Amino acid sequence: MKVIPVIDVLNGGVVHAKKGDRAAYQAIHSQLTPSSQPLDIVAALLELYPFQQLYIADLNAIQKLDASHENNYNVIASIKELYPALELWVDAGISNNVELNLWQKLGTRLIIGSENFINISDYSSLSTLDKNYILSLDFMPLGYQGPAELLTKTEYWSQDVIVMSLSNVGANNGMNIDLLQKTMARAKGFNIIAAGGIRNVDDLVILKEMGISAALLATALHQKQISTEQLESIKQ
Repeated sequence: MKVIPVIDVLNGGVVHAKKGDRAAYQAIHSQLTPSSQPLDIVAALLELYPFQQLYIADLNAIQKLDASHENNYNVIASIKELYPALELWVDAGISNNVELNLWQKLGTRLIIGSENFINISDYSSLSTLDKNYILSLDFMPLGYQGPAELLTKTEYWSQDVIVMSLSNVGANNGMNIDLLQKTMARAKGFNIIAAGGIRNVDDLVILKEMGISAALLATALHQKQISTEQLESIKQ
């Protein structure tokens, strides 16, 4: 099972995402580095472990905020340039072809989040979407957000599917196992990626035993709740 670190970028800096309350996100306080600058955070994460993927959430783009949108784009471009072997997974709140075309120029793997679509036709209208994208099924604090068909009909899924439980993100209080089990029950042949609430190596072992393909996490890494040795053991 892969472990993929996450950074949430807002106005050019890395913030601590917690329980999906985006208006309350503050600059991250990491035990890996005193900095909250993206390049410093990435360097610290890669010093902890030679991760092969990095998930980046552009919170300006996701929330359709004008401030520093271009700055975040440039930050992500600089990470890609500095770490060409690192596969970037980017969530930029893509909801239409104009946004899709902009972000495809970076040459990263793009996250397509269910929260950005009201109906399935909007999702299906992403005409230039290649097979390398990753679908994120977004479960907000008030429940699933997105077209019902994305949740119930796997023919709309990409090969890799994130189960994003935002109410568990950054809360350090455990995963939504029930949600993951229900998704796994209908996900034969798909790679399911867990996001939200992973606290320690025991949680990672549970996910691995469930057949989860990868886990997204940030808080547990920055608070040193998972060691380099434990990260190495989970991939074996």
